[in-house]
Amino acid sequence: MSDFENVTAPPPPPVTDGPVPSDQRTMALAAHLLGIFTWFIGALVIWLINKDDPTKAFVTDQAKEALNFQITISIAMVICFILMFVLIGGLLAPIVGILSLVFSIIAAVKANNGELYRYPFALRLIK
Repeated sequence: MSDFENVTAPPPPPVTDGPVPSDQRTMALAAHLLGIFTWFIGALVIWLINKDDPTKAFVTDQAKEALNFQITISIAMVICFILMFVLIGGLLAPIVGILSLVFSIIAAVKANNGELYRYPFALRLIK
């Protein structure tokens, strides 16, 4: 049995019929950008508002993706804080912050263009 058999791939993006409406693109953009300022709270609110509406599959998917990424970043920052006692956390925390900023902006631009975006590294806790 291989160690990699238990690793799951990211879920496939939802199938969208035609172009994504402007209001859904804006909400997805907001879900990604709010992560910069509110960590996971903004994406959580957007996901909770839209998760039961099947016509907003794009917003739900992107808010869930942003939420998973921001939870991953939060866990990484807690680990950096703990590692500050051995000084390595002081070096890692700015790197994690910059990665969060860069990937959130990339995701926001892709969402505003109506493209489904998957973060390159994120724990998929919310399915």
